[in-house]
Amino acid sequence: MDFISANPAIVKSIKQRELLNCWLRLYAKHERLPRLEDYRPERLAEEADDLVYYTVDGTGETPRLIIDSHGTRMSSAYGSTGQGRYLDEYLGAKLQPIVIPIYHECIRQRLPIFTISKVTDLYNRKVDYERLLMPFSDGAGVSRILASLKTISDDGGFEIRNLMRANDVLPIYVLCSVIDRDLFHKSPGRIAPGDTIEFV
Repeated sequence: MDFISANPAIVKSIKQRELLNCWLRLYAKHERLPRLEDYRPERLAEEADDLVYYTVDGTGETPRLIIDSHGTRMSSAYGSTGQGRYLDEYLGAKLQPIVIPIYHECIRQRLPIFTISKVTDLYNRKVDYERLLMPFSDGAGVSRILASLKTISDDGGFEIRNLMRANDVLPIYVLCSVIDRDLFHKSPGRIAPGDTIEFV
């Protein structure tokens, strides 16, 4: 799986950009991965249905992710809740090889990851599945990951139920990116360090 280098503008969803901007502010302020406890976007509660929290279990040779969330829209998309389970086991043998590497890349890069994949619902309607992963740390590598998961269809309505397991066609990635450029958030009315100021 090849990841392209990108800046935050690659994320098109306004709500996902707000979440990412909050992460960027913390990252720039401390010049390191933020703690999840410090992450407080303004409308976090409004996004709850599209968010999944994970704890990184790094005790083995390969890190594994434990699902901390319950009852999100993604539970409907996957057909069942995964709270308390390892993500790889929850996904199953078919989806695990094409999903887990994205999370591993987030852990390895210690940076946000943004992907878009194409899926189809039970009625063969095409849906874009946009995934934003943001890493957090308690001081020793990536300890938590927050995923913002958006589903969008040009057809308008679609069936979220069992979306990711609706048929034998696996998701097709049209974009895999690591957000590793312009890792700052310019607040309104502020001049970023390094900007040229001209006096007229």
